[in-house]
Amino acid sequence: MWWSYEDVQEQKKRIQREIAKRKKRGEKFEVLAAPPGQKKLCATFWGQAWCKNLESYQQYESRLPRGRSYLRQGNVHNLEIEAGQLSAVVAGSELYDTSIYIQPLPKKQWQQIVKAGAGQVGSMLDLLAGKLGDGLMRLLTDPQDGLFPKPKEIRFDCSCPDHADMCKHVSAVLYGVGVLLDTRPELLFTLRGVDQAELLSNASSAAITDLSANAGDLADGRR
Repeated sequence: MWWSYEDVQEQKKRIQREIAKRKKRGEKFEVLAAPPGQKKLCATFWGQAWCKNLESYQQYESRLPRGRSYLRQGNVHNLEIEAGQLSAVVAGSELYDTSIYIQPLPKKQWQQIVKAGAGQVGSMLDLLAGKLGDGLMRLLTDPQDGLFPKPKEIRFDCSCPDHADMCKHVSAVLYGVGVLLDTRPELLFTLRGVDQAELLSNASSAAITDLSANAGDLADGRR
């Protein structure tokens, strides 16, 4: 179908009228703003790691660029991240309700990460800032054993008429997660159904064990 400039402008006006109508009814309608004028969509470790993992899905590579463009145009609204689910309203030719369901991280896989991370997380601030040891960082971002979901663990649902497995609205929401993780990285752990504090408590336990061992060595040396 061929669209003129006037058609596109009228479509945008129609969408804005619908958004205004919903706001008047008391509905929340907050746009997820991507950083303007930056080549990189995300600026932090967690946001960039999410997008890098997303772009490793070869089966979706033809759909991702359009979604990225949609996000930059300010078309993603009300993005929510909960345990096992993403939801948003995406503006296209209409307003589309988009949901993405992600399986929780397998308990065994998380426990392996926690065990491997013992002693490598200095504080919660360091964890959320991505200030991690190289070994733990590689493990967390590993395509198979890390924290990010694999394609087989993701299911999409969008009210748009596009019957493709990943429509551009879903793609825009997935990229939006990276933007949101720039400011709220703890939501990645929420999404995967794990408690990031376990990484910190494990580190603290390891430190206490080391201190106890050192104290014992000193005591032995005094005898």
